[in-house]
Amino acid sequence: MRAKIFDPENRKWWTLGAVAFGLFMIMLDNTIVNVALPSIQSDLNIGISELEWVFNGYALTFGVLMLTGGKLADMLGRRRIFIVGLMIFTVASLFCGLATSAGWLIGARVVQGAGSALMNPATLSIITATFPPRQRGMAIGIWAGVSAMALAIGPLAGGLITQHIGWSWIFFINVPIGILAIIVTRLVVDESRDTSENQRLDLPGLLTSGIGLFALTFALIEANSYGWTDPLILALFATTVIAIAAFIVLEMRQRAPMLDLNLFRNSTFAGANTVMLLVGLAMFGVFFYNSLFIQNVLGFSAVQTGASFLPMTVLIILVAPIAGKYSDRVGSRWLVAVGMVLLSISLLSFSRLEATSNFWDILPGLLIGGFGMAIVMTPITAAAMGSVAVDKAGVGSAVLNSGRQVGGSLGIAVMGAIVAASATGVPGTPAAVEGFVTGYQHALQVAAAIALAGAVLSVATIRKYRHEPEPVFEGA
Repeated sequence: MRAKIFDPENRKWWTLGAVAFGLFMIMLDNTIVNVALPSIQSDLNIGISELEWVFNGYALTFGVLMLTGGKLADMLGRRRIFIVGLMIFTVASLFCGLATSAGWLIGARVVQGAGSALMNPATLSIITATFPPRQRGMAIGIWAGVSAMALAIGPLAGGLITQHIGWSWIFFINVPIGILAIIVTRLVVDESRDTSENQRLDLPGLLTSGIGLFALTFALIEANSYGWTDPLILALFATTVIAIAAFIVLEMRQRAPMLDLNLFRNSTFAGANTVMLLVGLAMFGVFFYNSLFIQNVLGFSAVQTGASFLPMTVLIILVAPIAGKYSDRVGSRWLVAVGMVLLSISLLSFSRLEATSNFWDILPGLLIGGFGMAIVMTPITAAAMGSVAVDKAGVGSAVLNSGRQVGGSLGIAVMGAIVAASATGVPGTPAAVEGFVTGYQHALQVAAAIALAGAVLSVATIRKYRHEPEPVFEGA
């Protein structure tokens, strides 16, 4: 029986199941926390900027270190790095659940993000190395469907756990799941790595990209507290420009750069990654602030808030696998473009919400947004990964996922700055609620414009990809 389960044909599906299990846990953490934010804010007595860091401490570290995670996976072995990331993520989840202060929770979330940065690119590169070209599109479609399902289930799971057990358990639940994922991965996943050339870590690239992205996010989150013309904020924006410019120069001159800029000569890869960044920029802030709006302004409970996202989640779960199958047949270009237009319409629908709105006012935006997300995420992933060679799958996956996470982190910071600019009065008063709603509406209008720009960009850049021939990988 054991021999039958682990024969070469069956083993690849067990491999897909194992990495999808770990991926589900990573992506669940992107949205399960959102519904718990008001409870965390109340229990730990923290302000809105600290609350943003609870999310961004995870998302920013995840995005900044993902390229390094992808490079390490290609260099040292994808299974090995995936397991190391799982271990870090699991231990950090335990400490998140034990947190008794904002600093403790933010610090644990940063470590959790580092674990995710090791795991995430390894999942997609393991799949790309395991499946032959004829099955790779379907496998990536399942991978993207699991990712979408985790993002979709997160709000309801977060609401149920927060209301009936306590917000700490949204982190504690990762511990037994993580341990099981480590055991399964050891049993069923074969090792693979990039053996095409001498590899080394690009520490200067990691340092400059990390400094630039952290400085930008910190400046956007804290600008309303310090003032946009405060010397510290201006210095942070200047640091961002210098650090990102230095990163580009270094990557162009490095023998083995963290980010091979030659990948961006392929218009499909460049376009898909840019659109993915715009998806994060437009949508992550919406998920973050929608949870606050629905609970703090409309008065929904945590469970009601999570349940209100169900129409979107069901559409994502049902439509994402179908979109993946169609992308193999017709390409990703028009699927992504239509999806981004739908996301823009969804965001405009949300921007019309008022303090007197109800669930039926929210529903159209959820339905349109769910369909839009479903037909964007799988095709854009397939297009990006189909445009890079298999031996660069780790870095290609890292660039794509890093773009989404960094875009999401910046999206929350930008949306927070817009909301804060309209904030007036003492928290909890009618004037404060009115100011929040006004800022929320303006931020959603900006997000809608970003999504529409992504639609135009996808039409201009994404082309139907061709699978590259498979190289021979070193086994272990």
